[in-house]
Amino acid sequence: MAEKSLPSPDRRTLLRTTALGVAAAGVGVTAAACSSSNSVPEGSNGTTASTQATATGPVTIATTSEVPVGGGSINQDVRVVVTQPTSGEFKAFTAVCTHAHCTVVSVTNNVIQCPCHGSQFSAKDGSVLTGPAAQPLAPEKITVKGADVIWES
Repeated sequence: MAEKSLPSPDRRTLLRTTALGVAAAGVGVTAAACSSSNSVPEGSNGTTASTQATATGPVTIATTSEVPVGGGSINQDVRVVVTQPTSGEFKAFTAVCTHAHCTVVSVTNNVIQCPCHGSQFSAKDGSVLTGPAAQPLAPEKITVKGADVIWES
């Protein structure tokens, strides 16, 4: 009896399978669904967070003197924003905006600002103050030892 061979896939199926495999492997496939002319280009203060932070904790990400009351400090290496909503109270959140994954750039008057599309978050709890972001910034675990703010990755 002759062996039956399976039909060869067509070009479209091969391309689709390859694209899915590349995306599943996490190899730099970028979707532009949220891009706009207002987006801040990668490499500026509003860089998009396309890669995971490479540091592993615990890591000192700021000193208490770098985090003013009502303000904050953004550690670009691990993409964490540390805030001090009231004197002696330190909070930390991911610095990656939940809307288009840009990195936040400033904290003033207890407001964390994303430059890409204007989203604003509370420095007290990471909640959304102004959209288009619909989800809050995720909290990050930190400890304060002496003058060091230590991130527990």
